[in-house]
Amino acid sequence: MGDSEAAIVRVVDTLAAVNAASWDACANPPGETYNPFISHAFLSALEESGSATRRTGWLPQHLLLEDGDGQLSGCMPLYLKNHSRGEYVFDHGWANAFENAGGSYYPKLQCSVPFTPATGPRLLAANTPAREAIEDTLIAGAVEVVKRMNVSSLHLTFLPERQWTRLGTIGLLQRTDQQFHWHNRGYDRFEDFLADLSSRKRKMIRKERERARENGIAVEWVTGSDLTEDHWDAFFSFYMDTGARKWGSPYLTREFFSLVGERMAEDTLLVMARRDGRLIAGALNFIGGDALYGRNWGAIEHHPFLHFECCYYQAIEFAIERRLARVEAGAQGEHKLARGYVPSRTYSAHWIANTSFREAVAEYLSRERQYVDRDIAILGEYAPFRHDANKEEHQEDDF
Repeated sequence: MGDSEAAIVRVVDTLAAVNAASWDACANPPGETYNPFISHAFLSALEESGSATRRTGWLPQHLLLEDGDGQLSGCMPLYLKNHSRGEYVFDHGWANAFENAGGSYYPKLQCSVPFTPATGPRLLAANTPAREAIEDTLIAGAVEVVKRMNVSSLHLTFLPERQWTRLGTIGLLQRTDQQFHWHNRGYDRFEDFLADLSSRKRKMIRKERERARENGIAVEWVTGSDLTEDHWDAFFSFYMDTGARKWGSPYLTREFFSLVGERMAEDTLLVMARRDGRLIAGALNFIGGDALYGRNWGAIEHHPFLHFECCYYQAIEFAIERRLARVEAGAQGEHKLARGYVPSRTYSAHWIANTSFREAVAEYLSRERQYVDRDIAILGEYAPFRHDANKEEHQEDDF
């Protein structure tokens, strides 16, 4: 890290002020699994497109740690927020409780990727012997920013378990939740995955896939240099139509998709559905080093099971073809369980300035973690995978 005595922690209000190669050397260092969401390209696209800005309640306050030579040693994607929207780790109850007690919960500091409930590092540093020291300095710097800004709290969401565990040892509050992820068990084709399921679930998935392609619907993968502005025009119309009906005010601007297509084409997968030559629905995914991340879905025509086909089954097929270890299918959705996506724990860490409120939240989180553990265990019992393949195959006819 250079001369630690001369290390400087500073805050910048735009990622444009940070050299892209220097940021990425911390976010996705050589030899580590690539995560597209913490890349300079993705985060800067959110800012430049007007999706994550002061106007939308996501004021960038990125934390930089520079060594004595002025080189970037570590960084954090950090935002000052005056609401809790677009985070997917819900703290509205905390906000209401604190404000009912006479406190001001907003603004707060949020270390996350806006609008993106995907796992990834939040304390960014190269994998060197100095990594933990850099991470400690980053978190100490973020806490100091909370104090100097006189805001209520700091939240780091969708952390990897290693960072979550370490933050717990230095006093941050630990929270867990769960999502549904699909895991690749070394499959060579989709039928290999189906063979791992109970007979009833195999039949269900095959029927759903057949129904999804009725009415002459064809599904295609678009990635890399095949992505065009016409694809983004179509997808944005799907996104706006579905988003406006589902949550009222979609977060991402049309420019965001063009910037992603320009800068991250090889990391991007559009699963597009076409009927009578016209694009009618699509799912946006991002490709990581070991995972496919499902992000947004939209449609202007509605057909039975087309959502499942585009978002879940096509994602599984793509992951198998690319030899990816898992598919993260976004937040919530117990309906994913029957389709081979199993409950997986997610992690967040929190620092709260007010001592009494911090103690109350800590007590709540202790109970909540137990509930999450029980929920994951119960849901796991309903996973669609065979428990006794030989016995089941004798008892049930697959066709």
